Amino acid sequence: MKKKIKWFFLILVVFIVGLLIYLLLWGKLFPYSPVILGFDKHELQHTIIYVQRGADFNDFIRIDTLIPSVEKFHELKFIKKPKIFIFRDRDSYLQRSPSKARFCAFSSGSLVISPWALNEAKEGKISLEIYLRHELSHVLIFDYKGFLGEFRYPKWLLEGIATYSTNQMGTSFYPGKQETYQLMRQGNFMPPQYFGTKKEDEVKLNVKYKEAFKYSEFACIVDYLIGTYGREQFIKYMKLLLVENDNDAAFKSIYNKSFNEVISDFRKQL
Repeated sequence: MKKKIKWFFLILVVFIVGLLIYLLLWGKLFPYSPVILGFDKHELQHTIIYVQRGADFNDFIRIDTLIPSVEKFHELKFIKKPKIFIFRDRDSYLQRSPSKARFCAFSSGSLVISPWALNEAKEGKISLEIYLRHELSHVLIFDYKGFLGEFRYPKWLLEGIATYSTNQMGTSFYPGKQETYQLMRQGNFMPPQYFGTKKEDEVKLNVKYKEAFKYSEFACIVDYLIGTYGREQFIKYMKLLLVENDNDAAFKSIYNKSFNEVISDFRKQL
């Protein structure tokens, strides 16, 4: 009996290890894999770009030159070069990306770009530079926060910083600043603390592109904080959350007011 149990656990361990290896090399854990198969590596001054064999891409310098502007806004330097992945087709991307979004950033320092995002950029539907700088903002914060950054850094702030710092409002599907304010005056508002939680589904938004509106709303909050209290205070708040996990405590220590109180002030000035 003991021998059977031993063999059972041995088979189970082999299965789990095999599954983990598969997921890292070819599955949904690919962005965290230390080993990259089937991609050609191109190391540049600021980035490492991996192009899947069979993909038609050679616009490396265009991507690499985006790094300094991202670092300048955040007043932080990348600890390690971001790894950017280009895929040859939709199936390859969906097989390896945990997200179906056009772009997605991970705490491993990886940034995956979908083939349809590159096509949309060529067609002029989106700006490749803006979207990439948006995701690189996430990668930079994850660089300092680590794996916990994907879970503990306020999600609204991640998106607010990325959208504001890239001037993304008013481009592609994102409402501009004045349009976002008008939509908020009409009763559309996502409480920042609800974003990324189950409570988010309870909030009804009468807008065309819900995710884009939320990101623009959060960018407006970042804009309000900077305009009301100054950029220096905001950068302190952003950086404090790289080492602290309690948003309310961090916010109050910088602004001497509670987070909810300032959000209430923001809504009143609408």
